[in-house]
Amino acid sequence: MPSAGPATRRAVQLSALFAMFAAYTGQLAGALLPHVPIFIIASAGGLALDLYLQLRQPGLLSLLSKVRFDVTVRQLLRDMLIVLGLLRMEDINPIAEHSPLTIGLLAFYMTHFACQATAVLVRRSRTLPIVTRNIDTSALRLSPAPPRILSRRPGHRLLAFSVPVTAGLLATVVTRDALWGGIGLSLALAVAIAGTLYLAGWLLPAKRSATEAQVLKWLNHWLADYRPTVGMYFSGGTTSAYQANMWLSTLPQLDGKPVIVLRERFMVQKIDATDVPIVCIPKVAHLMHLEHSTLKMMLHPANSGKTSQVLRIPSIKHAFINHGESDKLSSCNPYAKAYDEVWVAGPAARERYQLADIGVDDRDVVEVGRPQLSPIRPYGGPPADDGLTTVLYAPTWEGWTNDPGNTSVILAGENIVRRLLADPGVRLLYKPHPMTGSVDPRAARANERIQAMITDANSRRGGPRPGPEAAAELRRRTVELDRLTSTHFRPDADEAERMMIQSTPDTDRAAAVTAATAAWERAYWASFPEWEHQIITGPRPAIYTCFNQADLLISDVSSVVSDYLTSEKPYAVANTSGLSEKEFRAGYPTVRAAAILSPDADGLPELLEAVRNPEKDALAAARAELKTYLLGPSDPPSLVRFNEAVVALCAKADDRRARMAARASSDVPTQREGAEETAAELASEEIELEPTGTREPAGTADPADAPEGSDSVNV
Repeated sequence: MPSAGPATRRAVQLSALFAMFAAYTGQLAGALLPHVPIFIIASAGGLALDLYLQLRQPGLLSLLSKVRFDVTVRQLLRDMLIVLGLLRMEDINPIAEHSPLTIGLLAFYMTHFACQATAVLVRRSRTLPIVTRNIDTSALRLSPAPPRILSRRPGHRLLAFSVPVTAGLLATVVTRDALWGGIGLSLALAVAIAGTLYLAGWLLPAKRSATEAQVLKWLNHWLADYRPTVGMYFSGGTTSAYQANMWLSTLPQLDGKPVIVLRERFMVQKIDATDVPIVCIPKVAHLMHLEHSTLKMMLHPANSGKTSQVLRIPSIKHAFINHGESDKLSSCNPYAKAYDEVWVAGPAARERYQLADIGVDDRDVVEVGRPQLSPIRPYGGPPADDGLTTVLYAPTWEGWTNDPGNTSVILAGENIVRRLLADPGVRLLYKPHPMTGSVDPRAARANERIQAMITDANSRRGGPRPGPEAAAELRRRTVELDRLTSTHFRPDADEAERMMIQSTPDTDRAAAVTAATAAWERAYWASFPEWEHQIITGPRPAIYTCFNQADLLISDVSSVVSDYLTSEKPYAVANTSGLSEKEFRAGYPTVRAAAILSPDADGLPELLEAVRNPEKDALAAARAELKTYLLGPSDPPSLVRFNEAVVALCAKADDRRARMAARASSDVPTQREGAEETAAELASEEIELEPTGTREPAGTADPADAPEGSDSVNV
């Protein structure tokens, strides 16, 4: 079912915002009138609403914090209004007769801020300069985290501890007896002080983690013991982890010792299950520790702003492997010339780089195929006469350029889906790119409408369904796969505790995950009736599994097309670029063997007919030829060619290190030493040529005489 849209979320947030300000208004009105029932309801309701928002509407609270109306300000305002109400009520004077109430309230806030200061110190002491997975970290003295309500949730803590304060003060309003307010404040103070002291225990040596210097020293020792040779470097946003995950199956099969190097702390948990050691090094200064390791080369599945930082390490060779190849401009980024080598699937990408003329030397382009494509099954013939034709519609996202030709979702998606749903012999699998709608709101709205169309079509379609045992089998397989691929942390666990839990790799885990994934995929497809259309928006099932289910792919100009071609099954590409079909085919080699769909998708009936009747398929030979052009030869296998490229680039790194070692041990001066000697010789010659007393020796001029804007006059 489609998720709640932006309009619904905005309506909920606005309603909550109005309710919050209504509560403050009620408090103020109840205090000034004074009117006890209104005052009590508004005060208690405001606190309850804030507690609810902390759990259900963090987005709204984030917006309020940006305008400096955060939880501390909101609770202070509520308590000030309660004090105002106490002042306005008869027989109550919290400042004069009942001053302990006012003093107790101030003490409560002082304790809250002291607890917050302690929490900051604890978090800093537990934030290590690196984050790891699959590496023994016992030497770092990691310990379980303190309760998150004390250490990481100041808003929850303040509101929770304020409950007895508010309850006691409101009881005083009702009974006119300050004892209830004192009881509430005493209870809150006792809990806050105890929580602060308990939290401070994590600053003691017994629970304190290793210092930054100790952690970095440990990292150097681990690198020396493990002796990694091949690394995969990755940096990106929260939705980009798939770019690295697609290479996880390849890394363990390479000659050498692999390691994954990340830059963002959150990415450590975004990487799928793997036995390969993972090291996250956020700071560039700490990243330089890799220079003195045995690491010979880095594989780069994506470009990022932080990639330039690791390229500074001269002892490591770098290869750009990309996360998929397409004819889009992003597959020929000029940034690629910063790498030592650019690894591509086949001749098409090599030609693409040369035609783009972006400075990538053809000698640095290496054809390695696509080793991840081995799970894709080859063409097995047309759909059965009495069966449905399964069509996979997998459009890409809109990209950063807002080019209408990037994605078909906006201009053609609804027409394509409408025509497919109109054919009773079609079963549709809809799998949009995970970033669809992240740039252009029109794509998000079109995606929602497409999903609504599919849901409505299923409601009007009927047929036999699998028995309850199929759903039970899927649940069982899901639990098993989740157990293998996910580490379930307790809610209070922080980064250091997760490091401690994930410090021991399971050497059999990769094989177990592969088997469990295959079993889950079989159970997934068996749990749905064959006639039911599917909306697939999560990471499971993976796109390659959908390839194996499909008789036909409809997509855009993207790497999905190149990958699907390994099956040699029919495919179509939507042309929303505004180019003619002839120009479209000439400009994008990946569509040479595709059926071209216009934005109105008029050619779909003829395309489906060709899929069902292979004798009408005029593009079969072209697909076989294009497959080799895009992905390279089938023999030797892609993994073999990829591994050979790894070995060759590692050898280049070894050669460079040998040359540098020979240069360091020889009498030939280095570039820096040669420059210093030359400068000294020139300076001495200049002194000898100039008459005595007519000119200052080079390098001794008065800085005041330097031209404006220069840094120095020294030679």
